[in-house]
Amino acid sequence: MNSGNALHQVAFVTNETAEDLASVLLEREVGSIPSIHTDALTRLSTVSVYVELVSARVAEIRRSLRLAWKEAAAEDSSLGTARIRIRKVRPLDWAESWKRHFRPLEIGPTLLIKPTWSRKRARAGQSVILLDPGLSFGTGQHATTHFCLTQVVELRTETGQSLLDLGCGSGILALAAAKVGYRPVEAWDNDPEAVRIADENAQLNQLEADVRPKVADVGHLSLHPKQRFDVVCANLIYDLLIVARERITGQIAAGGALVLAGILTEQFPLVTTAYAELGWKLTNSTTGGEWTSGTFRQ
Repeated sequence: MNSGNALHQVAFVTNETAEDLASVLLEREVGSIPSIHTDALTRLSTVSVYVELVSARVAEIRRSLRLAWKEAAAEDSSLGTARIRIRKVRPLDWAESWKRHFRPLEIGPTLLIKPTWSRKRARAGQSVILLDPGLSFGTGQHATTHFCLTQVVELRTETGQSLLDLGCGSGILALAAAKVGYRPVEAWDNDPEAVRIADENAQLNQLEADVRPKVADVGHLSLHPKQRFDVVCANLIYDLLIVARERITGQIAAGGALVLAGILTEQFPLVTTAYAELGWKLTNSTTGGEWTSGTFRQ
């Protein structure tokens, strides 16, 4: 942990109807995909992200989230109220929280993704990914990540395919790609902590020679890169997907596929229209909860 920083839980406590708004606001504020826990008795949902913060940032984040919620609730009365909770978290609390909520996940007969503490065994023919998410979310449990994982598997059709994971978080998509045979595989994120964790997860799975995490800002990607990829996965917030669409599509090799996720269903038409303007057509999509993800080709 960096000097002067402490691990914090930043959370909205609200009703189930407002879970997705809370998720979007938290992801925009701190850049990580939240986890959601709903109390079976009260039906109140705690939508949380975990992030290292200096003390001076706590009040700033609280004000920003309170204002964003107030503006959204003024337009939609069904959202109701929300309590913002920001608290320091001991490392033990963090570890135990993930042991409760991170369960093994199977992507068909091809992949088994499991935490390092799980004893679940792979079935015949399954490749195993061991994952320690650390401070970076990305375990495959969220609908958007799950769609990306299935597409990584389904789009693998021949030898020599390459893959780029934009906004890699824990590195889960890049690790999955390497496990099913993509080469080369790169994992980029604008958060150095996410890149560090993705690199550690690559080492944990003995894929450090095949998965190359690095710090990169999507908004500053080259429009004419030296290397292009057969498959590009971008699990990012929708407005960044739109603003940076030329830079994102510029990373794709001729005939390649683009997988977009992190998009609320109501926002998805805006994304498809923006990419259609560049000649990209939606070929596959899935809705899970309030989220819609899609695969595009030219």
